[in-house]
Amino acid sequence: MEEMRYITFALGKGRLAYKTLELLEQIGIYCEEMKDKDSRKLIFVNEELKLKFFLSKGPDVPTYVEYGAADIGVVGKDTILEENRSAYEVLDLGFGKCRMCVCGPKSAKELLQHHEMIRVATKYPKIAKDYFYNEKHQTVDIIKLNGSVELGPIVGLADVIVDIVETGSTLRENGLEVLEEICPISARMIVNQVSMKMEFERIKKIIQDLQKLI
Repeated sequence: MEEMRYITFALGKGRLAYKTLELLEQIGIYCEEMKDKDSRKLIFVNEELKLKFFLSKGPDVPTYVEYGAADIGVVGKDTILEENRSAYEVLDLGFGKCRMCVCGPKSAKELLQHHEMIRVATKYPKIAKDYFYNEKHQTVDIIKLNGSVELGPIVGLADVIVDIVETGSTLRENGLEVLEEICPISARMIVNQVSMKMEFERIKKIIQDLQKLI
């Protein structure tokens, strides 16, 4: 008899991974090894269920899934859009909810309406480019930042920013506001295209069990 292969999960590190594991436990998928906070292990295994788990930086999750190093990945919609990798997005897990928005000082609203040439600071150059070029048909100069993008308009580097907004309190404290909403963001489950064919029944069951929960 052919031995059952492992199904491998790649989870974005941090809050997202813990929330995902909580959800999976509710459908009978668990990994005790991962609960050891001091563990130096990179890959965690549940032999009984033939499952493997590993944690990675969010932006790497779609890459692991596209190339088949992971069968299933869980990551934010912002990362899926920005990384633009080939994978099936199969489920909105409903947590980690926020919005991708264009933000800036109130005075910048005019610049957005009149389609003027503006500078946009963001950690998400692909999302920003897609939005301004393909949806708004506005030519912009996109500046990639890795840190606090809110600084962009404050120090005069950019007119507006494209960033994730959860509560908006950081914006308000810095004299900025949401000017336009691009799209809603939440944690999504993605599946490798080949795995979906090869392990269809097992993966389908995981998706259906989670759907019932959500």
